Amino acid sequence: MLLHPVINMLGRRLRLAVIGGGPGSFIGEMHRQAARMDDRYELVAGALSSNPERARQAGLELGLHEERAYKDGLELIRAEAAREDQADVIAIMTPNDSHYLYASAALENGFDVICDKPMTNTLDEAEALHQQVLDSGLVFCLTHNYTGYPMVRQAKSMLEAGQLGTIRLVQVEYVQGGKADEDDPDPNGEVPWRYDPVRGGPSLVMGDIGTHAHNLVRFITGLNVDEVAAEAGAIVPGRVVHDYAGALLRFENGARGSFWVTQAAAGVENCLRIRVSGTKGSLEWMQELPQLLTFKPLHAPVELRTPNGPGTMPLAARSSRIVAGHPEGFPEGFANLYSDAAEAIAARRSGQEADPLALHFPNSYDGLLGVKFVNKVIESSIANGQWIKC
Repeated sequence: MLLHPVINMLGRRLRLAVIGGGPGSFIGEMHRQAARMDDRYELVAGALSSNPERARQAGLELGLHEERAYKDGLELIRAEAAREDQADVIAIMTPNDSHYLYASAALENGFDVICDKPMTNTLDEAEALHQQVLDSGLVFCLTHNYTGYPMVRQAKSMLEAGQLGTIRLVQVEYVQGGKADEDDPDPNGEVPWRYDPVRGGPSLVMGDIGTHAHNLVRFITGLNVDEVAAEAGAIVPGRVVHDYAGALLRFENGARGSFWVTQAAAGVENCLRIRVSGTKGSLEWMQELPQLLTFKPLHAPVELRTPNGPGTMPLAARSSRIVAGHPEGFPEGFANLYSDAAEAIAARRSGQEADPLALHFPNSYDGLLGVKFVNKVIESSIANGQWIKC
C-alpha cells in the first residue's frame, strides 16, 4: 500500500476526533488501531463515553490535550468546529441510537464522518442522513470492515471482470455462538444497550451481524436484493431479543439467494461465509480462513487464490500489507477502510482526484440499504414469511 498519499495531498496527517469507544469497548480500540495502522491520521480529540467524567478521564489516558478530552459528543463537535486547528474527521462508535445524532451534527458543521454500523436504527433517520451526505458533498464511510479484506476485494474484482459470468445463486451466512447459553437467555441486572430495542435497534441479530452479511453480498456481487421472504426471532427459550434470522432472496437480475444469521449456534466463533455461483463458475470465502478464496470454474480444476499470489487483482493487491503466505484479517480490514476514506477525504479537501481504487469503502447509500433490509426482514417475518419488496 502507498504509505502517505494523504501527506502528499495535504502536507500533514488528517486530524481525527472520536466519539464513543471508551474503556471496555472492543470496537473502539479497533477503530483507533485502524486509524493508526497506515499512519494517515493523528488523534487530536475525543468524547469517549456517555459518562462525562469517564469520557474526560479516558481521553486523558489516551494522551489527548486536556482541553480536547471532551465530556460529550455534541460538545466536541461544537468546540472543534470553532478551532483554527479543528479536527478534519469525526469517527462515531457509540450505541446505535445515537449514530444519527452525532453524524448529522458532524456533517452540519463541515466534518467528514466515519461511522460504525448499522448507520442508524430507523429508516427515517437513514434516509435523512443519506440525503444530508449527498447535500453536503462530504465523505461518509460506514465501517463494514469485511469489505476491506483482500480476498473479499479479489472476489469483487473477479465478478466485475466477468470471470463468473451471470450471477445465478448467492448463499451467505453469519454464524456466532456468543448468545447460545440457554441458562442465560438475556443479561441479568442492568441491560446492556444492545439488548434495548430503543438503543440497539428493532432486531439485535440483524443490526449486529445481519447488516454485515447483507453488505458483503452487495459489495461482492454488485446486486441489490429485490424481494425477501424471512423469519426473525429468538431460538433460545425465554429470550426477548432476536438471536436468529433466515431469509430467501430474489435479486434484481433474477438470481436467487439464501441468507441466515444467528448468534446462538453453540461453539461457533465468527463464521461469516459466502458462496456466489454464476454461469461460468463459483467463488467461496470464509472469514475464519480469510487468506483463501476458492474459485471453482465450470469444466476446469478448482483454484485457490491468495493475497499477492498469481491472478491477484489490483484492488486486492492494494489491500494487502505483507508478503505472501502471512495472515491478515479483522484489524487490517478495518484499517483498509480508514485508509481508503483518508485518501478520499484528503482528495476532497485538497481539490485533487483520489485513486479510484480508494473509493470502494461502504458509504451512506450502503448504510441506507442495510437499514432498509433489516426493516424488510422484520416486516416479512411478522407476515409469516410473506415475500416483501425491498
